[in-house]
Amino acid sequence: MFTEIGVKQVTIPLPFRLNHVNCFLAEGEHGWTIMDTGLNNDVSQDIWKPIIEQHEVTDIIITHYHPDHFGYAGRLQQLTNAKVWMTEVDAQAGLTYWEPESMKNVYENYKTCGLPGSLSHELTDNEEGFNLRVKPYAKVDHYLTEGMKIGIGKYEYEVIFTPGHSDGLVTFYNKEKSLLFSTDHILPKITPNISYWFRGITNPLQAFFQSLEKIKVLDVEYVIPSHGKPFQNATKRIEEIVNHHHERLEKVMESIKKPSTIYEVNGQLFKNLNIHETRFAVGETLAHLEYLYQGGECKKSLENGTWYYFF
Repeated sequence: MFTEIGVKQVTIPLPFRLNHVNCFLAEGEHGWTIMDTGLNNDVSQDIWKPIIEQHEVTDIIITHYHPDHFGYAGRLQQLTNAKVWMTEVDAQAGLTYWEPESMKNVYENYKTCGLPGSLSHELTDNEEGFNLRVKPYAKVDHYLTEGMKIGIGKYEYEVIFTPGHSDGLVTFYNKEKSLLFSTDHILPKITPNISYWFRGITNPLQAFFQSLEKIKVLDVEYVIPSHGKPFQNATKRIEEIVNHHHERLEKVMESIKKPSTIYEVNGQLFKNLNIHETRFAVGETLAHLEYLYQGGECKKSLENGTWYYFF
């Protein structure tokens, strides 16, 4: 498939349980385009070095601001003088999220989740550690917008705004081939992390459901994701993902029959996680609680600086 559409997959190893990110290289009219970059580390540098030596890279598309997609963009831009494309909302997030003032807010917000003792510090320190993995920052030259047409390899793709996993995540759709670069919006084996971090879209799970529905109506046949292998039948996978989240919402409802903190509910949903994974678990737990709260299915109250959810 990749040869047919004029795209090469560049898989970058990651030092996490989710151990890789699929980036892409495609020839355009005026040069080569890179989609996503990996973390700013030696592994990414070693993989991209021979590629950019052999290809004149003119454009770098960043699908969203998370470090495994955005992290090496600034360094690649320095090395290639390429123009960087992102959505405006995720460009703003990527350029500010790991800065000290933001991390101070992250720590204060974690404390309201009912986390024990030093865990708020550990989670914040883990998050702050990505500061070096996203710098130097890219200079964003162009903003990706809904409906924009963009060439990737041999075909033109429509930019589809699909918030949920991040506030500004985009996917790329070609109607002629019934093909979607799903980025982190739809993955073949795992469900994308949907987290609320006390900023941005206040109901990211609802936004995610709406974004899934936006793709579902297209009835996409071929899907190329940012993690895992290409697969067929986007509609079937979307239905599986939606069902998964509704099952999780039922578990959350079970967990708040008595007033419970975010951390207590998190403990009912997730087990045996390291610090890095715990950050995502807490954010996902909160996203599900907020979905229920904003849908009028539960209540919440702030007591002694800690949020409790109940019904």
